[in-house]
Amino acid sequence: MSNMQATLRALADPIRREILAMLKKGRLSAGDISDHFPVTGAAVSRHLAVLREAGLVRDQREGKFIYYELNASVLEEVMLWLVELRGEDTEYVEAK
Repeated sequence: MSNMQATLRALADPIRREILAMLKKGRLSAGDISDHFPVTGAAVSRHLAVLREAGLVRDQREGKFIYYELNASVLEEVMLWLVELRGEDTEYVEAK
């Protein structure tokens, strides 16, 4: 799977998008993230793994805790691709 495919797949899930929004405010432990959702810790762990595999988050172990932070550079790549995809239509959309 290409990086773009992995990124778009990761962004397709609402829980993963909410995790990214939470991490926008700063790094959080896996437990803090898990506490926010009405799903099992294992489910949140899988969501975090998908985000990590797509390069959207970075993780760092500190003692018995794992902290996650947003990797905005991958999001910038997706945004650039979307802007390029719009191409000449950008002027048309902005004129509306």
